[in-house]
Amino acid sequence: MIRVLVCDDHLIVRQGIRQILADAADIEVAAEAATGPEALAHVRAGGIDVVLLDIAMPQRDGLDILRQLKSEAPKLPVLMLSTYPDRQYAVRSLKLGAAGYLNKSADAEQMVDAIRRVARGGLFITPSVAELLAGALGAQGTVDDKPLEEQLSHREYQVFRLLAAGRSVGEIAEQLVLAPNTVSTYRARILEKTGVRNDVELALLAVRQALL
Repeated sequence: MIRVLVCDDHLIVRQGIRQILADAADIEVAAEAATGPEALAHVRAGGIDVVLLDIAMPQRDGLDILRQLKSEAPKLPVLMLSTYPDRQYAVRSLKLGAAGYLNKSADAEQMVDAIRRVARGGLFITPSVAELLAGALGAQGTVDDKPLEEQLSHREYQVFRLLAAGRSVGEIAEQLVLAPNTVSTYRARILEKTGVRNDVELALLAVRQALL
């Protein structure tokens, strides 16, 4: 069971999300928070697997809370929610460590899929957000544009594509019939060879090479 903390200052929004998630047999709303401090208190109390965090929170905004959450619980996946256009906050959220960014206009199926994906250790990045990442990070010069076939072995290339698609290490291990430690080793080699720093930049590289 995936235990979710829903953080939004509007009761009607929290109730709507609770209703959506009630139809998913493997997900439950474990707690709700109307303010940033309440969200931090619930996380510190434990028992949370995924945080759904609104950008526009009272007292402390969502990005500020995200920074603190990643400092205190770096492995806890945080899925950011927003009513604002993706271009305003998506890239900033991902750079700060969010596992995904979801606009509140998304349908129920997409929200459930996003929660499941980040709970498994993957990333949730929509095509529109991937384009924003390409535009925002592409000029930094951290990624080598040589064809990946020239940089990576066949197995590393397989692992790369699955990581860029948001799959977790465990899922990749199962799909490729490898030990999770082996997949982690491949991931480390991929980061070193391509010069990227994290899974978000791996996704960026995949966008630039038209693999997503």
